[in-house]
Amino acid sequence: MRDYKNETTKRVEFIRKQLEESGATGIVFGNSGGKDSALVGILCKLACENTLGLIMPCSSKCNYGDDMTDAMMISKLFRIEKRMVDLTKTAEVLGKSLTESIEITKAAESNIAPRLRMTTLYAVASTENRLVAGTGNKSERYMGYFTKWGDGAFDFNPIADLTVTEIRKFLTHFDVPKRIINKVPSAGLYDGQTDEEDMGVSYKAIDEYLQSGVCAPEDMQIIANYHKISEHKRNPPAVYEE
Repeated sequence: MRDYKNETTKRVEFIRKQLEESGATGIVFGNSGGKDSALVGILCKLACENTLGLIMPCSSKCNYGDDMTDAMMISKLFRIEKRMVDLTKTAEVLGKSLTESIEITKAAESNIAPRLRMTTLYAVASTENRLVAGTGNKSERYMGYFTKWGDGAFDFNPIADLTVTEIRKFLTHFDVPKRIINKVPSAGLYDGQTDEEDMGVSYKAIDEYLQSGVCAPEDMQIIANYHKISEHKRNPPAVYEE
């Protein structure tokens, strides 16, 4: 059985080290109302009193419904400062401007919200001398299921080594409500969207593969393909050097 008390201590120390080395006096993270952001928020708050969770609804109805309710719940339960920045109108203006010169694809359109959120987080961080905490997990990173220069952009990430399964277990250590722990994983990119439906494979299968190297052949094929085509997301941009 994992020693979550010890793990918490080590992750809190890691966060405090990032602050000390950077000279930042606070942390900001995107509070989406999901499992990952909940765990990041809890750890950051333990490490730094000056932790801010930004709630950033953008277009989809779920952002204004369950996601916002859950984000507010986490903020209240763990006394994490919250603010809301509504990005819906911003996304609409940008989308309209783009359609004047290009017929934007569905994939490109779905990545607008994560990148607007990244811009918002860094604007606040720069203004208030904060670091941006990443909220992506190991399973998403391996699959490349994140937006480059969107939720894939951060100053540090205290949960990047944890699979979805491990994050669920970690949250029980903090007595996080089952509503959050059992929530269907979704990036909230559009109404009805779920991560597993998008990828065509369950997080259970992904996590089993990452932990044991074994899973069903049909799942293995999907996982291997996602990992291969997303390699560019995990590597720094190519630069010319003589």
